[in-house]
Amino acid sequence: MPDRPLDRRHFLGHATVGLSTGLAVSATGSAESPQRSDHGNTKSEKKVDRRNVWVASICQHKLSARTPEEMSAKVLRRMKEVVPTNPDIICLPECFHVANIHGSGRPPLPDTAEVPIGKISRPFAKFARDHRCYVICPIHTIDSGRYYNSAVVIDRAGQLVGEYRKINPTEDELKNGITPGPVDPPVFDCDFGRIGVQICFDINWQSNWQRLAEKGAEIVFWPSAFAGGQMLNAMAATYKYHVVSATRIQSSKIIGPMGDDIFSTGRFGEVICGPLNLESAVIQGWQEIAKLERAVTKYGRGVKMTVKHDEAWALIESLDDSIDVDSVLEEFSIETSRDMLMRNTRLQNQSRISPDDES
Repeated sequence: MPDRPLDRRHFLGHATVGLSTGLAVSATGSAESPQRSDHGNTKSEKKVDRRNVWVASICQHKLSARTPEEMSAKVLRRMKEVVPTNPDIICLPECFHVANIHGSGRPPLPDTAEVPIGKISRPFAKFARDHRCYVICPIHTIDSGRYYNSAVVIDRAGQLVGEYRKINPTEDELKNGITPGPVDPPVFDCDFGRIGVQICFDINWQSNWQRLAEKGAEIVFWPSAFAGGQMLNAMAATYKYHVVSATRIQSSKIIGPMGDDIFSTGRFGEVICGPLNLESAVIQGWQEIAKLERAVTKYGRGVKMTVKHDEAWALIESLDDSIDVDSVLEEFSIETSRDMLMRNTRLQNQSRISPDDES
């Protein structure tokens, strides 16, 4: 995977990246083109607007169970609440299968870990296949005798895309046998865009989130035991991607790439689902905003421009299928905030005086 973001219109031809090999999704040229399954059968995919993705998040608030199997059944019933909205991807909370277990308490780690797709994740893979959506299923996994707090990514065919393993487990998790995942987080290419995952305590280590931005993540999912609050908004605003949380308690929310809440759970519901426009980009600086204003003058209602004056940021979104944001930026020589910051970092590093030079 390259260190710089791929062009949003052309990255889909690259293989899915993850700890486990899975189904690589490639661009078909048409949202309604048939896709061949692993079994050789041609199945018609549901129509997908690649850049207008419907994202759902499930909060586990008010759910309790006596066993992981009972909890999984209750989470699946809650997931069905979003089926009428035809979601493209659904995210579940951190290790939901062992959370809020009463009676005998949380089962031992060896009893709840699996090699995906396994006993725990299989019903969620079936849900993904039945409803033609991706599912992020955070569970315990095992590999070579080591246990991980993981997020298993399942595609629309119910097949394994890959697995993110929590980089920064808590002290209690380490004592209980959880192994930290690799320090370089993977990204996953879906048919609508590129995603990344962080889990709960990972919120405290910005290097993980920065690396996902460098790899071109457009949405970062954050399954968690707690809500995170403004920490999540700060990550979205800093790295200019959407952030989607799925929590056990308090609110789950969907945040835009300039750090603003778009949707959230609360007293009126524990499930959220809504559209995110990925045919968009954040730019930074008054010079670039001036160029963008000229682009808006030309394209009118075909694009939407949202400005944050104090931060000197602007978000451009395409509202017309015939308008490609990358092409607009190229036409007016506009640099995205991400590209500008990466370019300046390279220049700074090239000009930096090393300790040896100072001596």
